[in-house]
Amino acid sequence: MKSNQLTALALGVVFSSVLVGCGSNSSSNAPEGTTGTSASNNTTPQGDVIKVGIVASVSGDNKPWGDDQKEGADLAVKEFNDAGGLGGKKVELILGDSGSKPEQAKTAAEKILSEGVIGIVGEVSSGNTIQIANSARSKGVPVVAVGATRTDLTNDGGVWRVCYTDAFQGPVMAKFAYDKLRLRKVAVMTDMNLPYSQGLSESFVSKFKELGGEIVKTVSYESGGKQAPEYSAQLTEVKAANPDGMFCSGYFTEVGPIALQAKKAGLNVKLMGGDGWDSDQLLVSGGDAILGGYFCNHYNSGDNRPQVGEFLKKWRASHGGKDPSTTMAALGYDATALLLDALKRAKSVDPKGLSEAIEATDGFKAVSGDITLKGMKGNPNKRAIIVEVTKKDASGNWQKFAFDYTPETIK
Repeated sequence: MKSNQLTALALGVVFSSVLVGCGSNSSSNAPEGTTGTSASNNTTPQGDVIKVGIVASVSGDNKPWGDDQKEGADLAVKEFNDAGGLGGKKVELILGDSGSKPEQAKTAAEKILSEGVIGIVGEVSSGNTIQIANSARSKGVPVVAVGATRTDLTNDGGVWRVCYTDAFQGPVMAKFAYDKLRLRKVAVMTDMNLPYSQGLSESFVSKFKELGGEIVKTVSYESGGKQAPEYSAQLTEVKAANPDGMFCSGYFTEVGPIALQAKKAGLNVKLMGGDGWDSDQLLVSGGDAILGGYFCNHYNSGDNRPQVGEFLKKWRASHGGKDPSTTMAALGYDATALLLDALKRAKSVDPKGLSEAIEATDGFKAVSGDITLKGMKGNPNKRAIIVEVTKKDASGNWQKFAFDYTPETIK
């Protein structure tokens, strides 16, 4: 899910960590965090090709994320194959389109599983990733989540992620709101159709109250309707509560219209949200009303770390000199590079070996930050940044670095 001077963390061109994990069998040797049955026979690589799956929203509302995720993954696979692959065997990336919908994500996962993939990269959406994981877990195939931040996503094993969780980014935004923006009365707006939004709102509310803030109003809506979104009823309730800030935990597809309608309703408060805001389409639908809002993110293209510079140099070379439009390009690259690095370290080229190698990942240098999965139950201990929404500059950047937090600073 992005923009100016961040303190992203390191991922290099050298793949040195481990990947995604799902099940092995019920043996006592199964790595922590893995469950599921042993992999079916068709996951044994045949000939000179090793099949890896990716499920992405390359159609539907979340297409900006899906396109960047897929192209980041393509870049990682190309580097791996150009460097000789695995003992001469090349990786083939098998794409499944989730269509930005959980039910289609499940169908896409089952299709690519039937083609014999030994691991799956995806998705950005937590709701979609839950469905992918359920299908992959039954076959013992590991999943590496790209941007799925729902906290309980990894509880049943078989899933590792390269992003932080909502249990972290919610408190990050709460602390920023209370300490830096000095807000004391906040309203919360939640998308009840998104598991991501529900979990993020919950963690924000809990931390904000703990800090001494007051949640003066909570309202909800359901995304995915066929008609133009209308939030006047919810915003009328929020305005009556007289907040000094509003936390909107949904996706950019709804947050832009919410900001525009809030401004028209005379609700002039500081807007805040999570990484679901990360698309420049937010500027299209939100206009000037979204400017000055803040949200949590994983990566920033303005970071001067060499790993970020190397990634951007390669990306620009194949994209007409342009930077990624969303952070999902970096996270898609990270998730795939991590999986491929695990593949190189795996004791066997099959889902079980891959899962064990992923679980052993320690200090993988990713574009979005160092990733350790060993003993972490699928959840890397990563930093988060907060960016301010601004107008696009000459290079297309629209996110201004505001602050960053590590897990230690939130406790």
